[in-house]
Amino acid sequence: MSLKRRHFLMFMGASAGSLALQPLVQNGQKLSPALEGTPASAQTATLPFTPVKGPMPVETDGVSLTNQISQYSTFAVKDDVVLPPGYTYDVVAAWGDRVGDSRFGYNNDYISLIETAPGEGFLVVNHEYISSVPWNETFQQVIGKPLPVAEIQAALASAGDAGINAFALPDGEPLKATIAQYCEEAMIDLGMSVLSVRRDASGKWVRTNSRNDRRITGVSGLKDGRYLKTTGPAVAIFRKRSGQGYVDTLGDKVIGTFNNCSGGTTPWGTVFSGEENIQDFVPEAVFADGTSFDPGKKAFIVNSEGVDGTGNVFGLAGNKYGWAVEVDPSNPNDYGTKHTWLGRYRHEGFGIRAVAGQKLAVYSGCDRRGGHLYKFVSDGTVRDPKSKSNSRLMENGMLYAAKFNPDGTGRWIALKADTPVDPELPSVHVGGMINLPNRPDGGFSKVTDDGAIAAYKSRFKTLGDLYVGNAEEKQGAILIDAHYAANAAGATCTARPEDTDLAADGTLFIAFTSGSPSGSDGSPNKFVFKAPAGESQWEYGWIVKLMEDGNNTASMTFKWDVMALGGEPADGGFGFANPDNLEFDAKGNLWMVTDMSTDKHNKEVASRIKSDGSKVSQSDLRGLYGNNSVWYFPMSGANVGEAYMFAYGPVECEMTGPFVTSDMKSFFLSVQHPGEIGGVRKQMKSETRRFAMRTTDGKEFEQTREVPIGSNWPGKQPNDPPKPSVIAIRRISDAPLV
Repeated sequence: MSLKRRHFLMFMGASAGSLALQPLVQNGQKLSPALEGTPASAQTATLPFTPVKGPMPVETDGVSLTNQISQYSTFAVKDDVVLPPGYTYDVVAAWGDRVGDSRFGYNNDYISLIETAPGEGFLVVNHEYISSVPWNETFQQVIGKPLPVAEIQAALASAGDAGINAFALPDGEPLKATIAQYCEEAMIDLGMSVLSVRRDASGKWVRTNSRNDRRITGVSGLKDGRYLKTTGPAVAIFRKRSGQGYVDTLGDKVIGTFNNCSGGTTPWGTVFSGEENIQDFVPEAVFADGTSFDPGKKAFIVNSEGVDGTGNVFGLAGNKYGWAVEVDPSNPNDYGTKHTWLGRYRHEGFGIRAVAGQKLAVYSGCDRRGGHLYKFVSDGTVRDPKSKSNSRLMENGMLYAAKFNPDGTGRWIALKADTPVDPELPSVHVGGMINLPNRPDGGFSKVTDDGAIAAYKSRFKTLGDLYVGNAEEKQGAILIDAHYAANAAGATCTARPEDTDLAADGTLFIAFTSGSPSGSDGSPNKFVFKAPAGESQWEYGWIVKLMEDGNNTASMTFKWDVMALGGEPADGGFGFANPDNLEFDAKGNLWMVTDMSTDKHNKEVASRIKSDGSKVSQSDLRGLYGNNSVWYFPMSGANVGEAYMFAYGPVECEMTGPFVTSDMKSFFLSVQHPGEIGGVRKQMKSETRRFAMRTTDGKEFEQTREVPIGSNWPGKQPNDPPKPSVIAIRRISDAPLV
């Protein structure tokens, strides 16, 4: 039994039989001792599926240690969703498919199925951002109408790196109209889709195209009057007619939703969507009164990484984006409500806990380097967890940010005016920097000197000193500036908290994706997010569980522990990198998908030492892991404590939004941005690359890997356009998944 599994059993409170668990200290953390145990081949024999073989040897692949080098010396990457024998998948919806009076959007992410009857319901899907290379290359082929790509590229080439401030161009200027046309098509491909679906007699999910089918796009309301609604204190800011910064004069109405990444499903049948990287589309920074920076601060740019500044030409107010959006798929007239008590930051997944007789709690993470974990607690009490009246509970309450202590305890800090200013010191962070609200100019500024913190605290005693307005307006401004307010209040800067999901007993599981620093955003607290052998950072991520003291949703203190560690098995990791979305199935098993940066997929690592004698960075070593993948963690039974690869995705894609149906027979997944860098795979082109791999016990060997260049998924025929799509995985036998 491996060290990792013994630690997992202790973490879960499970029994390891009659073995005495003597503590082992590693890097200051108490773990259980590694003992000789059942070989991997015997463990996999008890699994309900045969694990998929990825490019890296892992302890659960059924390959003995003595055979790892011979069996992994070559590997061929497939441009497909690769599943265990006996499983298949069906494409439910793909980019460009008709949805209501619009089309299925691009880069689908979070998925939720709201079941209205057995095998029938509403599929709600997020659409996050635009991958410029395949989108520009295939738009006309897929959508069937021209896109002014050449004109846009020529104008941007003339403008240079600064991009184009289309907002400042006069109405009637041809270039402004061209940019508006291009950006409107991009915004239509973002937001959310609501699809009516059912499972047919063969087990395949098909669309039924009901009156509920609709798109909520990045420009809903711009021309069609389908504005999104708002609740909470930030509405007082939205209704301002003037202020320190930019005001759009729309009041409490909002044009569209975009950068919709992960989400959550409520017990009462609504779906939450998180607006994540809005800083790419509109200015993130705000003034002390909560009003936005001018739209011109985020210029329109198209490059190989994406399409940025799409809100610029429309004059969108940045303070209206970065929120939690709730949608009722059963109401065809509902185009979403932004609940501002839940805070404005780079939202990822939501854990919604509704317990009769307790306050409603909504958990979410801010997916940036140095982002925080948050909890909203309602003023009112839940009576019936399945009542749609619970949505009203989010109109009044308090938002808290988590303070993690290295000893496994923690507390919640209220983001309100009388909360003391007490930031973490820059030196406790991996990158040695923290961003704090900048006053009187607005926005935020980097602090790298520990000595500057004392001066900051002397100048600003409470959060209320950093914001202006009456009591409601100050609270609204704090929520609008939640990340920077939480920095000022002393919340723990963490390692990119992507998804949050709740187990049946109320335990919160959090995927912390990456412990590397960012020179602009920040980095995690190095005393909380420890690398396994004392490294200064840990790129590969953690899965953590958090238990509220007293198991009460309104508790202000908690306990936490690390469940699983990303990284190579030889370093103590489970064999995956960058854990992202989490999903519990009806049996309590945990599913996880990874989120490695596309430019690292299958990036050649011929040697772990560079020509100058330095080590290859942890970031670049992610090339060893191949494509993004799907993992299964049994939470009970003979295989508890192990991690098994269930699938990997097409070339240059991210596997996102896992959702397992209540009958355990279908597993929905979003395949996001196939071919993001290479675009269309032409004439089935591929190339051979070399990788300095290691066995699970650390012996280095060379692997020759065949890597497709670009993608043709899901059509899979030569020169087919790569299309983001939602799939449903099932057993061919129609048995439950596991």
